Amino acid sequence: MDWLNAVVQGILLGGLYALFAAGLSLIFGVMRLVNIAHGDLIVLSAYIALTAAVMLGLHPLLALVVVVPVMASFGYGLQRLVLNQTMTGDILPPLLVTFGLSVIIQNALLLGYSADPQKLQAGALEVASMGVGPVTLGVMPLLTFGIAVAVIASLQWMFYHTALGRAFRATSDLQDIAQLMGLNRSHVFGMAMALSLAVTAVAGVCLGIRTSFDPAIGGSRLIFGFEAVIIGGLGNLWGTLAGGVILGVAQTIGAKINPGYQVLAGHIVFLIILAVRPRGLFPRIDG
Repeated sequence: MDWLNAVVQGILLGGLYALFAAGLSLIFGVMRLVNIAHGDLIVLSAYIALTAAVMLGLHPLLALVVVVPVMASFGYGLQRLVLNQTMTGDILPPLLVTFGLSVIIQNALLLGYSADPQKLQAGALEVASMGVGPVTLGVMPLLTFGIAVAVIASLQWMFYHTALGRAFRATSDLQDIAQLMGLNRSHVFGMAMALSLAVTAVAGVCLGIRTSFDPAIGGSRLIFGFEAVIIGGLGNLWGTLAGGVILGVAQTIGAKINPGYQVLAGHIVFLIILAVRPRGLFPRIDG
């Protein structure tokens, strides 16, 4: 039963990784943009939630009503004022700009909050659990997985059943023709980044409730997000969820074998899948 429990806990951990990855998958699918600052933006979201919780006395989950619009607005402004100027067909300028943004965010958080680890206090929710047969499930990991499924299902529905989703797909596939048909590429890209950082805000709050965080952990969150995206298949949102689950299960099984193997096991599974299926397990098929 210990192995079954490890697998179940890995599946639930995969929900958090899927939240890390969903924003990455979204902007790559729409703009072919790789955001090096994504992990630091997750951490920034957690710190904004911490500030809202302390100053306004909000439960961390209720702090989402502050964090989501703040991050979405920041994402729209960042894309319109900075990143759109770098998207000239060469992948290097956006990489350099987002790397610089990563450095700025880390140092700003160090100045504002110090290097001391912080945590979002969610009270009884942090330790609540429920038994399902021989397995004990934490309520917060279960809630995080449910949120991940709901977020990805909402994004998938938006992509294929709304005007904004059609604009995303048209701009992604044929930018020049979409411009000729009246779509404002800069605005569409801004909305994509706003939506990506809204999802990032949710990921940051879930991260802050589940574990402690500090300004320097963004890099590892970025790696987990990238691995989930690539395992699942670039641009495939449901594949991103599957990638997160595979990564989470690999890590918990690795930790079961030896606690020192947790992160290493995830990286090994990622490399094996990348070698066998370079486009991921469920690559997006356009059209």
